[in-house]
Amino acid sequence: MGDQTLVCMPWAETNAMNERSKFVLEWEKRCAAGQGRVDVAELCRISGVSRPTGYKWISRYVDAGRDLQAMADRPRRPHTSPTAVSEELEDLVVLARKQHPRWGPRKLRAWLEGGQPQHSWPAASTIGDILKRRGLTTPRRRRRRRTPPVTQPLAEATAPNAVWCIDFKGQFRTGDGQLCYPLTLSDAYSRYLLRCELVEAPTVEAVEYVLDSAFREFGRPVAIRSDNGSPFASKGAGGLTRLSVRLIRLDIRLDRSRPGKPQDNGRHERIHLTLKQETASPPQATWRAQQRAFDLFRREYNEERPHEALGQKPPASVYVPSTRRYPCALLPIEPTLFGHVCPVDRQGCIRWHRRKVFITSALWGERVEVAHLDDSRWEVHFGPVYLGHLDDDHPDRGLILPRRPRKPELF
Repeated sequence: MGDQTLVCMPWAETNAMNERSKFVLEWEKRCAAGQGRVDVAELCRISGVSRPTGYKWISRYVDAGRDLQAMADRPRRPHTSPTAVSEELEDLVVLARKQHPRWGPRKLRAWLEGGQPQHSWPAASTIGDILKRRGLTTPRRRRRRRTPPVTQPLAEATAPNAVWCIDFKGQFRTGDGQLCYPLTLSDAYSRYLLRCELVEAPTVEAVEYVLDSAFREFGRPVAIRSDNGSPFASKGAGGLTRLSVRLIRLDIRLDRSRPGKPQDNGRHERIHLTLKQETASPPQATWRAQQRAFDLFRREYNEERPHEALGQKPPASVYVPSTRRYPCALLPIEPTLFGHVCPVDRQGCIRWHRRKVFITSALWGERVEVAHLDDSRWEVHFGPVYLGHLDDDHPDRGLILPRRPRKPELF
């Protein structure tokens, strides 16, 4: 046998337009040969299309004056759309976005419905499409999904004034170079921003001044959550400071987050992020201008800005002042363990078994309770706060502080 040469033919490229053109041209050819009589069913079987489809292309070809351009796909967009958003509503959505450039579609829709209920506003997804089409959105990088935390550090915040959150937003300098420390106070349940004040330094006196003003206007909460930094806490007995002692005397429970766990106060930290974006990025020119910006932000945040956790309601529609009014004087700490009551002197010491025992300088002028625990141990309390214990067998050790829990070992 001789050599056989294999000739490779290229694949015939085609598309829907070509196939439709072939179909109608073949129909036209058969129509001319058969004097207008064509078996359309047979032609459809050969071409591999259904009879309704074949008749549709023949009808379109004839109606267009036998123009093959009629075989092209037609737009599927309807001529009329009764549910389309009018240009007037689109302009109102864009105007709202420009007034609140950091609000998302859901917040904008809730705010527009509350302010202009006479209009039928589109869904949040439609508002998002409008903002994207008008170039008012910035694409974000998709974040990796993370496992949600199982702890609920603010589970007790089931009503207004159950837990207040307090913290300093990071210090910064205004345009004139003056250093300032923003102190913020919020209600954990309603997210109501009670105070947002600039102070010159994070001192006990500055925080007490802001808290006294809030207590007089809104009453007292059941608890106040803070971090473990100064002036809210210390490394001394019970973590007490002069500020925390005053709060205990006002019958307010101390609620501290875990060290190095800012997520325990996540609701308040989220307010700080919004506060920075709206008022301090970049900072204002002067101290007064910065405080004015904080005041305007606080009014808008409380009264206008919808909050997703509140069903797109502003915090002011949920918050109510506390029924625990601010007393004229500090409340006395009554003994509860039927122990010995010892006064604390100016050095922060008490007298125990004819010797001075240092407790903490934060308690000078106050009284602590020493209750019998066993044969040689005595517990020391200040109200609900456990400070440590005294050991008669080792009086030279003074107040023995409770041990901190160890971190779990990783295997």
